[in-house]
Amino acid sequence: MEVQYRHEWKHEIRYVDLLAIRQRLRAVAESDPHAVNGKYFIRSLYFDNLDDKALREKVDGVNLREKFRIRYYNRDPSVIHLEKKSKRSGLGTKYSALLSAEEAQKIVDGELDWMMDSGRPLVQELYCKMRCQGLRPKTIVDYTREPFIYRPGNVRVTFDYDIRTGLSCTDFLDPDCVTVPAGDAPILLEVKWDAYLPSIIRDAVQTPGRRETAFSKYAQCRIYG
Repeated sequence: MEVQYRHEWKHEIRYVDLLAIRQRLRAVAESDPHAVNGKYFIRSLYFDNLDDKALREKVDGVNLREKFRIRYYNRDPSVIHLEKKSKRSGLGTKYSALLSAEEAQKIVDGELDWMMDSGRPLVQELYCKMRCQGLRPKTIVDYTREPFIYRPGNVRVTFDYDIRTGLSCTDFLDPDCVTVPAGDAPILLEVKWDAYLPSIIRDAVQTPGRRETAFSKYAQCRIYG
C-alpha cells in the first residue's frame, strides 16, 4: 500500500489572530463532528529513548524521523489510539492502531510480552523498538484543540492552546496526574492537506507578519527535563 504523505503548515499566532481566523473559518469550513462546543481536550503520552532520539531529531531538523505516542480525547479512555507520526522532507503521515485501556496501562507499566501476539503491526513495531531501541513512555502532553474541516483537498485546520506537560508523570490514564503549563507555549495554528490547499482556506488562515514554524508540542513539554 502506498504511503500517503500530507502537507503541513504550522504558525505561532496571537489570541487576536485566533479570533479573526476562527470567524473566517466558520464561514467556509465545518467544525469537526467529534468536537464538543467546537473543541476537544487531547491527552497524549510520548515515547523516547534514554538518548532522547525523538527530541534530538526534531530539534536538529532531521529529514526522516518518527515518533510514537498514545492518545485519547475528552478524558474518555474508552477509545485509545497508538500512533506513529513520520516526517520526510517536511511532509507527514500517520499510522494508528486501537488499544484498550488495559493494554495502554500495561505499556505504561512496562508489561510488554503480549504485544507481539496482538495481531496489530503497529503494536508489534512499538514492541520491537521498546525492546531494541529502548523506547519508553517519556512525558504527558495535554492541550485543547479547536478543529475545522474543509473536504475539498481533505484540509484540516486546528488551533491548539493551553499546552501542559506532565513533567515526569507517565501514568496518563490517571485523572489525578498533575500537569503544569509548558512554559510560555504559544497558540498554534496547524493546516494539513493532501495534494492541494484550496485558495479559500489559504486566504482564511492568512496571518500577516506570522511565519511558518517548526514548533513541537512534545519538545515544548520537555523544557523541564
